[in-house]
Amino acid sequence: MSTPRIDAHQHFWRYSPEQYAWITPELGVLRRDFLPDDLAPLLRDRGFGACVAVQARQDLEETRWLLELTDSAPWIAGVVGWVDLRSPQAAEQLAELAAHPRLVGIRHVVQDEPDDRFLDSAEFRRGVGELANFDLKYDLLIYPRQLPAAIDFVAAFPEQPMVLDHLAKPEARAGSFEPWAGQLAELSRAENLCVKLSGLITEADWERWTADGLRRYLDHTLECFGPERVMFGSDWPVCLLAGSYDRVTELIDGFATALSPDERAALFGGNAARFYSLSIDA
Repeated sequence: MSTPRIDAHQHFWRYSPEQYAWITPELGVLRRDFLPDDLAPLLRDRGFGACVAVQARQDLEETRWLLELTDSAPWIAGVVGWVDLRSPQAAEQLAELAAHPRLVGIRHVVQDEPDDRFLDSAEFRRGVGELANFDLKYDLLIYPRQLPAAIDFVAAFPEQPMVLDHLAKPEARAGSFEPWAGQLAELSRAENLCVKLSGLITEADWERWTADGLRRYLDHTLECFGPERVMFGSDWPVCLLAGSYDRVTELIDGFATALSPDERAALFGGNAARFYSLSIDA
């Protein structure tokens, strides 16, 4: 049986201003609940059979809740959760959460860390070193200013599978290309790293972005990583700030027309299934 189309990056939450303080008034469309019943018809309409839910709050309770959602919505094929990797209790927290078979990875919101060299932290790296004991992947969420640290970080863990979220958020709104492009090329030399073609429209002008305007960022990322290390992610519901689920899917569908059928199947599911070792329910 072939691998279904997989959305490798989306979020769920029950909104409260206290728990999701990052959802500021300017992000008003996001200030409500987004739950599996909201996403299911969008996936179905675009031919997706599964998704990966990614943490949106650095809290163990949110990760536990996301894992509970998979029990009643088996099409949520995996959860990328959060633990405090800097904590002496990181291994204990990982052991608890990894007891659930749908935990497939861990993410820290490195982009919000004020220190551009946060990834150098010995405590953080010690926690990342624990992931292999639980067969967990690591999602790397950074801004372009953190790419130099990311290059060193990924190189320090050559056996740890990692995936770069959102192309490292190039400054598409300003039309900036360098030094992001050169640093991404250097980062991509690490063969343990994949990348998600996700989150790009919200780094562009929300009202005026076009597929043609974003093409060079996607082209460069594909050139750096190759079709065997890229995966589609909608970043729903965050994408709603700049476009509908249909529109963000159409962006990558259109970009991928030059790929072979096998390469398209890999981008839209096969690579995510392999990277995260997803168990897809029929």
